[in-house]
Amino acid sequence: MDHAARIQRLRAALASRDEAWLLVTNPLDVAYLTGFLGGDSYLLVGPDGNTIISDFRYEEELRPIRSIARIHIRTGAMSAAVAETLSGLGVTRCAIQPEYVTLHERDTLARAVGEGRTLVPLAGLVQALRLIKDDAEVAAIRRAVRIQEAALLAILPTLKPGQTELEVAGRLEAEMKSRGSREPGFQTIIAARANGSLPHYRPQRVTLAKNQPLLVDWGAVHLGYHGDMTRTFAFGKWPAKVKEIYRIVLEAQLAAAEALAPGKSTRAIDAVARDLITKAGYGQAFGHGLGHGLGFNGHEEPRLTHMLTETTLQPGMVVTIEPGIYLPGVGGVRIEDDYVITPTGAQNLCSLPKSLDWSTL
Repeated sequence: MDHAARIQRLRAALASRDEAWLLVTNPLDVAYLTGFLGGDSYLLVGPDGNTIISDFRYEEELRPIRSIARIHIRTGAMSAAVAETLSGLGVTRCAIQPEYVTLHERDTLARAVGEGRTLVPLAGLVQALRLIKDDAEVAAIRRAVRIQEAALLAILPTLKPGQTELEVAGRLEAEMKSRGSREPGFQTIIAARANGSLPHYRPQRVTLAKNQPLLVDWGAVHLGYHGDMTRTFAFGKWPAKVKEIYRIVLEAQLAAAEALAPGKSTRAIDAVARDLITKAGYGQAFGHGLGHGLGFNGHEEPRLTHMLTETTLQPGMVVTIEPGIYLPGVGGVRIEDDYVITPTGAQNLCSLPKSLDWSTL
């Protein structure tokens, strides 16, 4: 990862907005710009160099980034350390990330830096840089996907009715960690029986059951980059209604993925899947967006949805395609893969099957 080049692009973006300094407070943005994943640290980017402000816990861990940033190990409050750094560099005007600073934090910083210095809100600069992934980033996401696919394949033959959702989640996360994922990308969703009708269900002590569905939504992390997939299974015979909606969701997922291409709008891709599901009579049962961006965050821009302003897809964007149908008291089906937009279309970074036959356990 060429972090120095990323910082150079950020400096250029700052200059285009007539600003010289930016205090980066979002830990994921700090990680994107420096490679440091520890958190609890701010990065000051400016024309006279960069400074990362952290504390004793990370002093040794930060040594490798000295080539791109000075290290300021604070011994007091973060706000005081920011004020000291700005004063030492003679900075009188500094942009901050309003989308990642609370009102309380902003007021605390303003008091600390004093009346002679101005903090100005400037949103979206690092987010815009993170939107387009380079080859190294795509490779990291692909590796995260391979880790989670191998983990699922390891536990699939062992799944059986009577096991609890929590047990399955724990085993799947352990398999991901044993393969190099330092943490799950998000709280693993293991939804047995009718619980699949809850799109962001949290696993409980509910047991897997014969002739009932099982929805699995899981993700691994590699070098800070996320994978995100969903598969829906059934133990033995599929309930008739779940089998029906599985076929509809799979058709919608494949159609939307086929439509992915640079120049297409996020709303248009969402509409491909949404129109199919609506024509099948289940439009009201598909209430979330079709997909989202994927990278240092499990959910980031762009958003493939009918609910937000559209974005034009560009090569290097990585997105999920995850239509679903959710029927309370019956269950839900969601199928999700990750795609990188290429100059001529899109490439699926995932390799697990998603046919009805493969999904029957």
